[in-house]
Amino acid sequence: MKVKKIHIENYRMLKRMDIDLEENLSLIIGKNNCGKTSFLSILSKFIGSQSSTNNFTYNDFNSDFQDSLFDVINDDRPSWEKLNIKGIELYLFIEYDETDNLSNIQPLMLDLDPDNNIVILKFEYTISDQKFIKLISDFNTYCKKFEKEPDYSKSEVFDIFMRAKHRKYFEMLKKAILFDVDSKSASQTVSTVLDPSDLDLNKLICFRCISARRDTENKEGDNTLSSLSNRYYEKTKDDESNPTVANFEDTLHSTDKALSGVYDGLFEKVIKKVKKFGGIRENETVVKIISTLSQQQLLKGNTTVVYESNNHQLPESYNGLGYLNLISIIMEVEIYLEDFLKKSNETEKPADINLLFIEEPEAHTHPQLQYVFIKNIKSLLIDGISDEHGNRLINLQTIITSHSSHIVSECDFDDIKYFKRSSNTEVISQNLKELETGYKTEKDPERNHFKFLKQYLTLNYSEIFFADKAILYEGETEGILLPAMLKKVDEEHPSENDLPLLSQNISLIASGAYSQIFDEFLSFIGIKTLIITDIDSGKESISKDKNGRDIKKIVACSIEEATHTTNGALLHYFGTPLSKSSAKEPISFFMALTPENKILQKYNGLWETNPNGNLMIAYQTKEADSYYPRSFEDAFFQINREFIIQNEQLFPSLKCKEQLDEKDADGHFIYDSYDLANNCIGSKASFALDILLNSINDGKHTFSNWKMPPYIEEGLLWLRQN
Repeated sequence: MKVKKIHIENYRMLKRMDIDLEENLSLIIGKNNCGKTSFLSILSKFIGSQSSTNNFTYNDFNSDFQDSLFDVINDDRPSWEKLNIKGIELYLFIEYDETDNLSNIQPLMLDLDPDNNIVILKFEYTISDQKFIKLISDFNTYCKKFEKEPDYSKSEVFDIFMRAKHRKYFEMLKKAILFDVDSKSASQTVSTVLDPSDLDLNKLICFRCISARRDTENKEGDNTLSSLSNRYYEKTKDDESNPTVANFEDTLHSTDKALSGVYDGLFEKVIKKVKKFGGIRENETVVKIISTLSQQQLLKGNTTVVYESNNHQLPESYNGLGYLNLISIIMEVEIYLEDFLKKSNETEKPADINLLFIEEPEAHTHPQLQYVFIKNIKSLLIDGISDEHGNRLINLQTIITSHSSHIVSECDFDDIKYFKRSSNTEVISQNLKELETGYKTEKDPERNHFKFLKQYLTLNYSEIFFADKAILYEGETEGILLPAMLKKVDEEHPSENDLPLLSQNISLIASGAYSQIFDEFLSFIGIKTLIITDIDSGKESISKDKNGRDIKKIVACSIEEATHTTNGALLHYFGTPLSKSSAKEPISFFMALTPENKILQKYNGLWETNPNGNLMIAYQTKEADSYYPRSFEDAFFQINREFIIQNEQLFPSLKCKEQLDEKDADGHFIYDSYDLANNCIGSKASFALDILLNSINDGKHTFSNWKMPPYIEEGLLWLRQN
């Protein structure tokens, strides 16, 4: 038995959200403030440690719901039916099979369809029609207190009222909902309210959480791990199969006897005085102090976790927060595994469903520790719930939330759930494994592009999942110079309205000439993205094969001779606008595009021009002297030729240096920038490093003596805008 899916309505930013859970481990990732902590919070309040009492606050209601509630209350003829959802809701879609004991879910089984193996348990924090009518009446009375307070609007008064009074009107309910096999969703018509006696939630679900707010501080004297040792003992002390527990108790009895003898001498003086206050007869009141060591209290106050270092024992607080955090998590996992297995109480059976939530395990840990954690957590959990033969004793589903790209890189891609904001008041959850379906095409039936992307992102660029924006760049030169160019834009074009680029959370990704492979992924994560590429001008060329037949192909050439582009990314992303264009030649279409027309948005699977889109393709544009470069190096030479000539000796990466300043009789350069880009660069990476090494800081600008190609500046200025 397992939780297949969780559906949430109107809880904070989780306005309407579905989260699919994997059988073993689900890793939830996403940027800051995208609902990960709220997901844990609603589970705690409905099925966790906070579920026994009403712990909801008015802030827990989604802000859109709060607005809608006020609108209904403020209506001259209020109608509660205007709101389809009457509060916060949590649906658990529970899947079972023929091997499961169904006794605990019988109250949830609302039909006899043999094809239906899913039941739905619904939790609500809701208001009844009667309470709604009372809410209107009470609020109208409450408003009279503010009639002489012009500084308060009616909506502000309602907010004050609900913060203080919402528990008076809203209540917690449990319901069984029919799962509609045909629509694969919760039935809108078949449900029943569950009384507390109908369903023992503790027998059905055991939910435990290791919060990110773990009590781990390495301040002197801190004993977080030592206190956990007591908690661990409490869970294992009744395990009769563990000989060390019995040995511990026998040792305590022996110690009690020895200490009692010591106490006779230690307290002899005071006991003699007590005897004088006896009853009628001397010595009638006998006081004796004996040792009664308690296993729990002994561990609680007298067990210390230490670190062995060069034969010295150091307090736990002497180690770093990272190790303290990691060991703390492992110990808490062990404690909760004992909870799930019910080893401390033979009369109790494990719950049918066991959920363990670990929030942000990466806290305070360096990348290597994060790798170690995620690589080993699955085996730790599986071993903990299995017998000596490897058979699982219980069902356990683990949910981990994380901001760590290092954890993502070591995690199974199919386990990842991506939380992202779809608006200021709503978050959605997406399964990364669903990306695969979008990559199956006639040209790629085996989804090789998806397999490449899956490996490439998780191994090299998993930080993109936590970024606000992204830059995909093509060549080595651009990649090395991009951080410098980001800084140049910030320094040369300061803005009061936008954050500096270097202060924004931007992921830089080397996509090479294959940024089109990222198409589905970019629309999936939905972040603002700049693709920096080359126009790659080309022309038709006819050659002969070995049989003397003509072969047509497109070869690289300068813009002046060009009729085509060989850039697959440009042809891919601009495929729809190009097909609608009247341009006679493809290259003419790209040369004529304005900056606004290079901004795209995806509609129904196709990229369309949209000045408000979240994707921009930046490629070479015409320079001030009407020269049109073909590549980054071509563009850089054109506007920085004098800079390079003046520092020629400091550019060891360049070859054919005589071509840099060789001129004809009229004083014109014999070799243009296109020639220099083809002839003079021995290594693109070395060329980029030479540029940085020869940069001059003039006090205002860090890279003051060279210019950025206009097309890159154009793209970065667009990306900087919010």
